[in-house]
Amino acid sequence: MEHDFWHARWTHDEIGFHQPDGNPLLAAHWDAVGAPDGAQVLVPLCGKTPDMAWLAARGHRVVGVELSDKAARAFFDEQGMHAERVRRDGFDVYSAAGVAIWVGDFFQMPAAVFDECAALYDRAALIALPPDMRRRYAATLCERLPAGCRGLLIAIAYDQSEMAGPPFSVPEDEVRALLEPAFTVSPLAAHDALADNERFRQKGLSALREAAWRLEHGGGSLPVR
Repeated sequence: MEHDFWHARWTHDEIGFHQPDGNPLLAAHWDAVGAPDGAQVLVPLCGKTPDMAWLAARGHRVVGVELSDKAARAFFDEQGMHAERVRRDGFDVYSAAGVAIWVGDFFQMPAAVFDECAALYDRAALIALPPDMRRRYAATLCERLPAGCRGLLIAIAYDQSEMAGPPFSVPEDEVRALLEPAFTVSPLAAHDALADNERFRQKGLSALREAAWRLEHGGGSLPVR
């Protein structure tokens, strides 16, 4: 999936993946992650999710990464924040009230940013990417995040023959194949989510499962496969 695909989505407001009220699994399970107080939290492919404001309100320093400049600016506008913009390492970085959004390609993020992240929140990154990019994305997390980094991963699973992503189906066996053994992957919750997602029913899905996992980096890495 090329950059133009996502720029077009935001340009035409084709953002059905956006959850304007945030994801309830974050509030329900973030404490189980055990992120240190004041931890820097990496939020890849963040869009304009209000989950970043939720994390910042709990004292975390949030680092979002987003390809769309429009999405980054929309986050701060919708949260009523006046963001400062600086140019850093080839990215435009918008920041205010404990949230910084780096606008650009996730795979080009400076290594130093990963080094400072003690926590990770992924609600819309892994499931946004097709298989080859998912593998590259997962390998990047495994290789660049520091030992001890803890995270919350939220993903969905469905019959991929019933709908072409994104968002893509990433069931538990694939989550484990992508992240273990670099991360310890611990299930936190899973539920039937189809009843609450009319747009997925309209696309023909017969079942949709949403699940959350706690991640903890053990210090290992995986090769790009």
